[in-house]
Amino acid sequence: MTTYIISTSKAQYLIKKIKEKQIKAVFPKENKRGERQFLDKEIYVKIPEAERLKNKRVVILHSGAPDPNEGIIELELILEILKDYDIRPEVFFSYFPYSRQDKVFEKGETNAALSLIKKLITYYLVKKIYVIDPHFGKRAWINKYPIKAISVVEEMIERAKKDFKEDILFMSPDKGGKRRTGINGLKKKRINDCKIKISSKEIDLKGKTIAVVDDIIGSGATLIKFYDFAKKCKAKKVIALITHGVISEGIKEIKKKYSKLYLTNTINRKEANIDISQIIVRNILD
Repeated sequence: MTTYIISTSKAQYLIKKIKEKQIKAVFPKENKRGERQFLDKEIYVKIPEAERLKNKRVVILHSGAPDPNEGIIELELILEILKDYDIRPEVFFSYFPYSRQDKVFEKGETNAALSLIKKLITYYLVKKIYVIDPHFGKRAWINKYPIKAISVVEEMIERAKKDFKEDILFMSPDKGGKRRTGINGLKKKRINDCKIKISSKEIDLKGKTIAVVDDIIGSGATLIKFYDFAKKCKAKKVIALITHGVISEGIKEIKKKYSKLYLTNTINRKEANIDISQIIVRNILD
């Protein structure tokens, strides 16, 4: 059975890497000026094949960064078109936007990740949601929804072991990382949405190659604190294994400090050195 993948503009770099007979790519068309936006920057979406996709398996491939707000609008317009033709698609997020807002820290906030998931399922009638290393991974509420969380941590670990050919101590930077990956590490207390405090566990880092495993590079603050702590404890080398490079400035800061950065291309960043296109294929065709 052929699977039709509609790629948003943020994920076209990924769909172009997929060469699989069972998968056919569908690209939304530009407007009469050959653009995906109007002059006032409003998003334009057209899918001429939409009617022919009825009763077919349709998956939308989307990366939630960069430009998460623009990306959500494009995604919703695609979903609205499919809804008009009674098509119930699946959505594959290489990176899920607003995923860090997966918990209410203070009164007046919302769980933005959960709100988006509910809208996709209840309004747009999305049948299944795939997400690579979501920040909300293994939270209790995820089990209530048709979500498949896909980890690329093992691929990154194997790559690091192959490259370094030495014993590496893999660690999470905080308890959230431990929740998502099962890898032990440092204790981090999140004071609010932008302040953290890292404290030590009883782990001897002296003379060791340390690899921090985490889902996101934002500003890089957590990873820099981890690096400073590891070097203070006289670690020999400190490397980073990160799934999503959300903020380019943060990526640059980590590359300056760390001996090596392993970064997947769930977001289109030039620093990415691990390709996830075949992981997408495996999970869609599984």
